[in-house]
Amino acid sequence: MKYRKLANTNLDVSVICLGTMTYGEQNTQSEAHEQLDYSIANGINLIDTAEMYAIPPKEETQGLTEKIIGTWLAKRKDREKIYVATKVAGPGMEYLREGSRLDKKQIFQAVDDSLKRLQTDYIDLYQVHWPERKSNYFGRLGYEYSDEMGVSIEETLEAMTDLVKSGRVRYIGISNETPWGTSRYLNIAKEKSMEKIVTIQNPYSLLNRIYEVGLAEISKHENVGLLAYSPLGFGQLTGKYINKTEKNSRLGLFGDWFTRYSNEECLRAVGKYSKIADKYNLSLTHLALAFVNTRPFVTSNIIGATTMEQLKENIDSVNIEITETMLEDINQVHSSQPNPAP
Repeated sequence: MKYRKLANTNLDVSVICLGTMTYGEQNTQSEAHEQLDYSIANGINLIDTAEMYAIPPKEETQGLTEKIIGTWLAKRKDREKIYVATKVAGPGMEYLREGSRLDKKQIFQAVDDSLKRLQTDYIDLYQVHWPERKSNYFGRLGYEYSDEMGVSIEETLEAMTDLVKSGRVRYIGISNETPWGTSRYLNIAKEKSMEKIVTIQNPYSLLNRIYEVGLAEISKHENVGLLAYSPLGFGQLTGKYINKTEKNSRLGLFGDWFTRYSNEECLRAVGKYSKIADKYNLSLTHLALAFVNTRPFVTSNIIGATTMEQLKENIDSVNIEITETMLEDINQVHSSQPNPAP
């Protein structure tokens, strides 16, 4: 396994991060524990989850993923070697805390609930799952200004800072944020002497390289590392859904939620990337994950799997190098069909 420094910390985290949103929906507790054991044994030390998981979000499965991870952590004696990242949900989940918000009271309640489910007394990385304000995230395009900002970023950041001071959280990050929102977190931290964000968790893959447009520059200059999610475009970049969508796959489970991964331009691009993988005798999965693994602004690549076979292939991608020639081929497709699944 390869490791990179978690920005502004003394933690060396694995380039591959284990995503867990299938635990409690597509994966049972025993399957989840097997995945966790295998991942740790093969050098992964960063595990990502969220209070709203399992996915797709439902009231009856909310918090179940953290509980499953908690039962696994409770059996181990090496908590200090395992870095656990989780998230507090933004607005829109009416069954969560009687309507999830990012104010101080709710964030304190959320972190305490997560700590109980995870059966631990601290969280290594606590992240804001999505913004309080109306903005472009989860694939929304275009720009429509809204004065509806909700709870201020300053109040949210103050709450996150207090969590670090209390010892319940070691470091903080954001997720599904824009360049403006990221800049606000950074500027307020400087102006008010609050905790600085060390990561941003946004989508990034061969099908969605929007992060490169504005946020990659912030990553470089402000030392905020990307935790890349959906590196396989909800499974499209495995190549197995080119001509079909399986009922129990992520695309099948989400129905109309993530149609951006199954539009015609996306499928056409997948076909082209598949030919590149064939040219270099790689699986499409390895090509797609290795591309993300090797980007200089990526701290860790969040993989997820429903089977052990998938998990092993995903982890093995850390050993694949992307050569300049491969990158030229990849960029040629990207230039002709940029970001078909934003």
